Amino acid sequence: MKLKEKQIAPDFKLPDQDGKIHKLSDYRGRWVVLYFYPKDNTPGCTKEACAIRDSFPAFEKLKAKVLGVSVDSVVSHKKFAEKFSLPFTLLADEKKEVVKKYGVWGKKRFMGKEYDGTYRTSFLIDPNGKIVKIYENVKPEIHAEEVLDYLKAV
Repeated sequence: MKLKEKQIAPDFKLPDQDGKIHKLSDYRGRWVVLYFYPKDNTPGCTKEACAIRDSFPAFEKLKAKVLGVSVDSVVSHKKFAEKFSLPFTLLADEKKEVVKKYGVWGKKRFMGKEYDGTYRTSFLIDPNGKIVKIYENVKPEIHAEEVLDYLKAV
């Protein structure tokens, strides 16, 4: 299923790095940056997470909730968050239900090999639960600033 801007973001329920359950609908009334990334502790994902970490006070000032999602385990997320002092929520989608619901799971190629994986994609969701912006083929180093610039403009 390919999601589009202006539609309501599908709700979900996932555990965070501490095992606490989060539902997207819990964050109605505030902006949500829902970012999907391939794997904890990989170069691109670490750059993206650290850029968001470094910009986190600006996200908080704009009252935007940051939720990172990958198919890694709660334990993996916990280690990743602690290793890089990540102050935001990482959600574990081990059953691959949410990545499929959001259309960010599929065939990828790396070094001549094809495999299934998560596309680096983010969804900016408004306080009413509507998708206002979809970022595909995200560049890890500049993504946080890109989202912040958009949020400051609206």
